Amino acid sequence: MPKLVLASTSKYRRALLDRLGLPYSALAPKVDEEDVAPELSPDAVALQLARDKAGSIASAAPDAFIIGSDQLVDLDGARLGKPGTLERAEEQLRRLAGRSHRLITAVALRHPDGRIETAVDVHTLQLRPLSDAEVRRYVQRERPLDCAGSYKIESLGISLVEKIVGEDFTAIVGLPLIALCRLLRDAGFEVP
Repeated sequence: MPKLVLASTSKYRRALLDRLGLPYSALAPKVDEEDVAPELSPDAVALQLARDKAGSIASAAPDAFIIGSDQLVDLDGARLGKPGTLERAEEQLRRLAGRSHRLITAVALRHPDGRIETAVDVHTLQLRPLSDAEVRRYVQRERPLDCAGSYKIESLGISLVEKIVGEDFTAIVGLPLIALCRLLRDAGFEVP
């Protein structure tokens, strides 16, 4: 089987990729997620960052297939990424409370020859109205500083949601496994 590398330090993405039972290694991508063209659409930003992450470690793993992924929230055209601080997490949740938003998850598979295949998964989520006290309690308990939109759907974050519309629930957690499995099979990986 070909060599596989995940360009991520995300524990969420590693846990999802572990489900496939494929041997892989993980390396930290060398990408500034804030350094993107402001005129790009949220979908294009997620896709560009996924491609950049996969490409950023190509010299460290030249004979490997490299998976890059990125996720962000599109709230009426405004991009929300990882909050990084408790204050910004609370601010994001207050903005999302009672509203629908798009959660965009892009994945890129870089082939050893430099070719890159991509896929984008989009979910629409409706958060319920949230009081300031609920926002504070949630952020203090979950500390979702590394999650676009400031919620962890795989744990207590589900309590914030009224409705989810989308194709692949794993994309909400951080890696669209249905699309990734297709990309890997097309590249010659045996999944399952």
